[in-house]
Amino acid sequence: MHQFLKEKSAELGVELQELQIQQLLQYKDLLLEWNQKLNLTAITKEDEIITKHFLDSLSVNMAVDLLKYKNLVDVGTGAGFPGLVLKIAYPHLNIVLVDSLKKRLTFLDAVIEILKLKHVVTVHGRAEDIAKDVQYREKFDICSPRAVSNLATLSEYALPFVRTGGYFIALKGQKLDEEVAQATNAIKILGGELERVVDVPIPATDIVHKIAVIKKVGFTNKKYPRKAGEPAKNPL
Repeated sequence: MHQFLKEKSAELGVELQELQIQQLLQYKDLLLEWNQKLNLTAITKEDEIITKHFLDSLSVNMAVDLLKYKNLVDVGTGAGFPGLVLKIAYPHLNIVLVDSLKKRLTFLDAVIEILKLKHVVTVHGRAEDIAKDVQYREKFDICSPRAVSNLATLSEYALPFVRTGGYFIALKGQKLDEEVAQATNAIKILGGELERVVDVPIPATDIVHKIAVIKKVGFTNKKYPRKAGEPAKNPL
């Protein structure tokens, strides 16, 4: 697993050091241990955790040069993907992990403590509420959620967190082109602009990510995001 993780990460342009590899492998072990009681992931094979969670998370690097940025928020982080993986791979990043389920954050807090990670915090709450908090609103260079919501809905969750000049990096599947067409209006209303779409094959899988790189070009009106549940029920 050690060599596999090192080699496949390099294919995504991420050169992991020995400590980082050990931290990721320990993260994997903790995920499997906690998963027995908390149901954090349906993926339980070690090689698939590395490919479908870790390498999948590291694919963000193919869309934006993370070495150039400092503050990243992961909205709906779940078991820490991609945010906590990116923190391990890019220790210079200040990371905020947001999730609405406390049990997931309890797991992440344990991983953060065991791995002795600095400058990474968990925040409990819904994106619609946290994005209204001045402590987090338009404060981040990058928001990189890995979520199943359509792009219009996801844009309303993500773009309010991003500062002007920063990026919303949406990790999506093969239906992204269709979603982009439907989300064009929402992205514009929220102060964003689609810069490009990047195709990223995930090493050692048949998965090809489509990643939308959306630049924040203006402020987001304070009425967004709308109240909890509204972005999903009635996308802009």
